[in-house]
Amino acid sequence: MSTVPYKVPHLAVEELFASPVRIGASISPDGTRIAYLAPWRERLNVWVEGIGSTEQARCVTADDNRSVHVYHWTDDPRWLLYEQDGDGDENWHVCRVDLENPEAEAVDLTPFAGATAVGFEMMVSRPGKALLHLNHRNPVEFDLYEADIATGELKMLAQNRGQVAGLMYTPNGDMYAQVWRSDGAIELVQWDSATGERRPVAKFDGSDYPLGINPFQLTTDGTGVWIGSNRDSDHTRLARLDLATGEETEVDSHPDLDLDTRSSVFPTLPSALILDRRTGGLLGVRYLGERQVIHALDPHFAAVLANLEQLSDGDLGAASSDESGQHWVVTFTHDRDPGATYSYDHSTGKSRLLFRPYPHLDPEALAR
Repeated sequence: MSTVPYKVPHLAVEELFASPVRIGASISPDGTRIAYLAPWRERLNVWVEGIGSTEQARCVTADDNRSVHVYHWTDDPRWLLYEQDGDGDENWHVCRVDLENPEAEAVDLTPFAGATAVGFEMMVSRPGKALLHLNHRNPVEFDLYEADIATGELKMLAQNRGQVAGLMYTPNGDMYAQVWRSDGAIELVQWDSATGERRPVAKFDGSDYPLGINPFQLTTDGTGVWIGSNRDSDHTRLARLDLATGEETEVDSHPDLDLDTRSSVFPTLPSALILDRRTGGLLGVRYLGERQVIHALDPHFAAVLANLEQLSDGDLGAASSDESGQHWVVTFTHDRDPGATYSYDHSTGKSRLLFRPYPHLDPEALAR
């Protein structure tokens, strides 16, 4: 009895490393649209299309020089933001697109030559506003600004007085800063931006936090921060740091794995914390070993997660939902089907494959 050997399909290197046809999808806060990155004039740009409507896919950015890789929905479905630098200089600007006026040109919200914007964050407690750090006053010092998305107005909230790695603004107007000391330690201080007076809150050994404290996310009530902590432990776990007392309280941990903090180095990767889009509340925590493990910290999200993880045998990557938490768009990290993107409706339990970024690659022809 003879057998015919399996013939491995020919795969050209150009096919293996070809650009994605679509990637980086997310759902709008009102659940009516999805945005994603796809080529326009041989560069990745942001496209938007309607969900369950006649709205056709259209390209909403127009950069034929360099690909766009990062974009942000805002709490107003009219405005979409994206980040772009100039010819690879890594001086990132935040630009606004008007989805209701396709003919309008993009508006640069940070129009300062030679400066870069970092730490962009939408504020759940302040609709229509965003926080960001800018170094246009001094290239080595990043000041904290609040941007009004609709008007483009920039308001300085705090001027960096040096040795400050990050500034944080609470809903009640208090300012906190991570200060890098000369001995390598990191201090969290409450900071009066007018007088420069600092009240110590907590101190961290810098050798344990070479890239700073990550994650470092303000809690919904503004009285604490969720941090990655390894105090008295060999593993980085999630803790809540009280901003009044500096006391740490463990929120969640894994017996064998550390928090997945890769986003501190690669911002395009998802954060260790999965947050509620409407409230900013904590839904889940990512840990990373050979494979990812997600702990659900919210009953509703636990039910959602159980169904999402049935969509693929890969690891859940980027996940976005509308403000109701019912409609989701998710991608998966996978060895043979990278970036496969699905939509899921928790109210009906229905899901569907939206797209595969590399449809020309047969997962069955690739090595596990």
